Amino acid sequence: MKPNRLLSVVTVAGLAAAAATSSLSAGATSTTWQSNYWKGCASNVRLCTEVDDAAAAFGHYVGHDEPSVLFYSNVPGSGNHMKYNVTLPTEPSGPFSDSKGYSLETSPAFWFGMAMCDTQSYPESSSVCTPDSDSNIVNPATTKHAPGVAFMELQFYPPGFAPQFAGFSCDAVKWCVAMTIDSLSEDPFNGTTLNPTCTAEIGGSIEYVNFAYLTHTGKPIGPPNPYQFQFNGSGNPHSSPDTFYMNQGDNVTVSLGDTANGLQAVVKDNTSGDQGLMVASAANHFGQIKFQPYGHSCQEIDYSFHPMYSTSSPQTRVLWAAHTYNVAMDAETGHFDFCSNIDANTGTCNGTEGIPGDQEAAEGTSGDDFGCFSDTQNMNHAYIAPPGEDAAYCLSSNDPGFDGTSDNHYWPTGTTPNANTATPFLFSSPKTGLNDATSYAQAALEADLPRIEAADFGGSCNRTTGVGCTNPPPTDDGLPANFYTYFSTVGHGASCKWGAGDLKSDPTGSNSSKQFGALLFSTYWVFGGHGATTVRTNNYNSGPISPNPC
Repeated sequence: MKPNRLLSVVTVAGLAAAAATSSLSAGATSTTWQSNYWKGCASNVRLCTEVDDAAAAFGHYVGHDEPSVLFYSNVPGSGNHMKYNVTLPTEPSGPFSDSKGYSLETSPAFWFGMAMCDTQSYPESSSVCTPDSDSNIVNPATTKHAPGVAFMELQFYPPGFAPQFAGFSCDAVKWCVAMTIDSLSEDPFNGTTLNPTCTAEIGGSIEYVNFAYLTHTGKPIGPPNPYQFQFNGSGNPHSSPDTFYMNQGDNVTVSLGDTANGLQAVVKDNTSGDQGLMVASAANHFGQIKFQPYGHSCQEIDYSFHPMYSTSSPQTRVLWAAHTYNVAMDAETGHFDFCSNIDANTGTCNGTEGIPGDQEAAEGTSGDDFGCFSDTQNMNHAYIAPPGEDAAYCLSSNDPGFDGTSDNHYWPTGTTPNANTATPFLFSSPKTGLNDATSYAQAALEADLPRIEAADFGGSCNRTTGVGCTNPPPTDDGLPANFYTYFSTVGHGASCKWGAGDLKSDPTGSNSSKQFGALLFSTYWVFGGHGATTVRTNNYNSGPISPNPC
């Protein structure tokens, strides 16, 4: 039976006036976030930076499974200026099948990241952040004063799935890319967060996002800031012919660097000759939300986001994030599973869930399969399940069971286009310095599994001691996941690239247990602890790999 289409509809009731500074009092409206489906970063559906303390930030579990490659260099500018070369995946040929591995089933976004200055973001203890400077490096164990920090992700979205902003695809067959910047409106010292009225006006989460698709002209198709964001403008890539798209298999160059007006991202499609760009500038209506924990006021301040650090090392952290990176590449995962039937009232799975041959009854509204879509809602209308296969797909979470498509053998197994799996998202190590000619001396592999397996959210991992933390992670049944992706290197010398999947060509170990290494313990401020700290594990980390193998 074909399930009913998802009834969670996002609506926009009003738009805030574009101004250098916008303010909102109780009862007034800006962009209206009415859908129960849209919870901003408080929802597992959204592709946001994983926070260290989800309970303090959101009051409940929010998991973002983010296996990553980190890059380290002490060359000045390596923390704010770099260039990558990328080959985009090609999807499986032939008829659609639930048994094939498509990019959308393994990763809703591949992204390149960088720490950014944001004087209205965590920890809310300083009004100064010097761009592109290692003076911003802070050890939480020795101080409770630190510049505010955000995190930029340049996210590449695979084709074919339900459209943005309910799903994550932009086109039936083409890739698109967006600049996103996550901020956290939280003061860990005094135990305060952005007031609830304002939080509701910017998407329902104190982790809020500036979002802009890259365009041919570099002008956003709608206001990127969360106060003025428009679902049918800012969030709809088809609302403007200016949106930049790329074809499957294209080779592209990704350039990230600071400018006088803010961070600039340029993606040059070397195959088509096309180009997309975006600058995180006040002129483009990127913005902060003024930190006001009390009252009902909500104020957006147009703001130019600049990179935070000069270099990239284990010390150049985003202190509110689960991960420890500055310059990094990530294969976001754990957001997809099959479903036999959708509950039309809740948009959750109420049939069976799981991949062919490993199905079980869904847990309904209390489970981890939600945001479900019929295959008829896929942007690629050829992605229709044949008779006998599940015809619904859910934006699931690891809550904490790792049993969706991304935790099984749906990942790329080779670099040649074929009928069974997509080819990998291949990316070079970044280059920095004059003429982008200087390599990063070290790399590291990191997976935030302990944060997702945490005991406070139903898992077995004690993040204080490390007891009960596992890699590979557990399924809903408590058994090791069939597969957890790892990174491989393909090619040698100047042609060397990294790729996530099951490529079996990795110099650091061809499985996740070998590659991601031991538990890494990091220091964080205690929410409401007036500067007190705690040491906990959120990650497995290989440690610096020297020399960089790619």
